[in-house]
Amino acid sequence: MTTLESPRRVIGGVDTHGDVHVAAAVDEAGGVLGTAAFATHASGYRDLHAWLCAFGQLERVGIEGTGAYGAGLARHLAHAGVAVLDVERPNRQVRRRQGKSDTLDAIVAARTALSGAAGPAKARAGVVESIRVLLVAHRSATQARNKALVQMRQLLYCGPDELRERFAHQRGSALVTDAARLRPGPHVRDVTTATKCALKSLAMRIERLDAERGDLLGAIDVLTQGAAPALRSLRGVGPLIAGTLLVTAGDNPERLKSEAAFAHLCGVAPLEASSGKVSRHRLDRGGDRQANSALWRVVLVRMTCDQRTRDYVERRTKEGRSTREVMRCLKRYVAREVYHHLPHD
Repeated sequence: MTTLESPRRVIGGVDTHGDVHVAAAVDEAGGVLGTAAFATHASGYRDLHAWLCAFGQLERVGIEGTGAYGAGLARHLAHAGVAVLDVERPNRQVRRRQGKSDTLDAIVAARTALSGAAGPAKARAGVVESIRVLLVAHRSATQARNKALVQMRQLLYCGPDELRERFAHQRGSALVTDAARLRPGPHVRDVTTATKCALKSLAMRIERLDAERGDLLGAIDVLTQGAAPALRSLRGVGPLIAGTLLVTAGDNPERLKSEAAFAHLCGVAPLEASSGKVSRHRLDRGGDRQANSALWRVVLVRMTCDQRTRDYVERRTKEGRSTREVMRCLKRYVAREVYHHLPHD
C-alpha cells in the first residue's frame, strides 16, 4: 500500500523595514528552513510569498509592525488568503542575551506565530482605514490651530500697549476674527506694525485650518454614519469619537473575541495584581490611549446630560468612591456597550 505524505506545514516570520523585509521560514517543530531578504514593493511582496510557499503549505505569517513598515506586505498576504498575525517586538532581555539582527528577529517572529502567542493583524483595507487617515489629518490640523492660537496670545502678552488693550478681553474665535481684519500696511517700520503683521498671519492661518478641519470632519461624519450607524446612535458618541473607536477595533473587529478583550485593548480593564494573601487589581496604563481618551469623553458627556449616569455617580460617591474611580468604572461599562455596537458582521 502506498503512503501519501502530507505537505510540510510552513510558518513564516518577517522583520520589516523601510527598504527591505527580512523573512524566515520554519517548520511545525520550529526548525529554520531558510531566511532571505526582499524589497518593499509589490514585486518584492510577490517574491516573498512565493519563496515561503516553495517550502511547503504556508499556514500563517507573523509580521513585526503590521501597522507601520509591514502594512503593505500584510495587505498583500491577506489578499492572497494567507493568515497574517501581528507579532510584537522581541523581548529586550532576550535580545540582550542573544544579540540582535534582522535575521534573528524574523526567526523569532516565525516562532511566535507558530506558538500561537500572536493575534490576527488589522486588515487596514476598508472604510475604517479611510477613517484613520482622515483622523490623522484632522488631529494634525487641530494641533496646528491650537499652537497658532497660543502664539497669538503670547504675542499680545508682551506686545505694544495699543494692541494689548485692544484685544485684552477677546478670546478664541473673536480674537481670530478681529486679528484677521488688521491692516498693518505694506511696510514694516516699527514693533507695532510688525506685531500686527504677525497677528494677522496667525489669524488667517487659523481660519484656513478651521475650514480644513470642517471639511475633514464632514468626511469622517459620513464614513462613520455609513460604517457604524448603531455606534453613532449612542449618547455622547460623535463622529470623532466613533472614528477613534472604530480605528481601535479595525476593519476586522471579529479578531476581538469578547468585550473584555476590547476593554483591555482600550486600557480600561483592571489588571490582576494579586500575590500571596493579597488579592487586588491595578490600573491598566497600556492599551490604545486614543480610545481610552474617547471613552473618557463619552463618560464626561453622560455625567453631564444622562440621568442614569448621574444617578450611578451619586450612588457610587456615597459609597466612598472618588470621581476618578467612578469614571474608571464608567469607562469599563461604556467599552462593553461600544463593543456590542461595533459592526461585527
